[in-house]
Amino acid sequence: MKKNRLIMRSIILVLLIGALGYTLYSNFFVTKEEVKIGSVAPDFVLKDLEGNEHRLSDYRGKGVFLNFWGTWCEPCEREMPYMDNQYDYYKNHGVEVFAVNIAESNIAVESFANELDLSFPIVLDKDKQVLNAYGVDPLPTTFLINPEGKVVHITSGSLTERMVRDFMEEIKP
Repeated sequence: MKKNRLIMRSIILVLLIGALGYTLYSNFFVTKEEVKIGSVAPDFVLKDLEGNEHRLSDYRGKGVFLNFWGTWCEPCEREMPYMDNQYDYYKNHGVEVFAVNIAESNIAVESFANELDLSFPIVLDKDKQVLNAYGVDPLPTTFLINPEGKVVHITSGSLTERMVRDFMEEIKP
């Protein structure tokens, strides 16, 4: 009886120490900033599936629809075709879409993109630096960046096609 209590207490103690360690690690070693409406969007350079580099600041003068997502995220999957449909129209009207995938393999992302026949640039945030720079939580999260490079809207959760169209219209130069 005493031996069972000792084992149970030891397990609880180990779990508490693990939770404390994780909390300390995430609070002190993973820096998440919070981008706010009206602030200048943090610049970044990410590679797409073909290995081409995309620097956010190179798109000044265009509206940027910046979407953070993952292949495992059902709401992300639902909104991707809406984003692609609207991108087909708005890319000729000064709006760029960047779908920032979070820390997944090229094979998984490429398979996902091919399955949905996506035409907008998908960039890869392998080490979550951009995710942390924008303070993203949860997925999907979308930042609307105007042609001057300022964040004008932030939304989390799945988007409808009408929302995507209205957002792209909002950031169109």
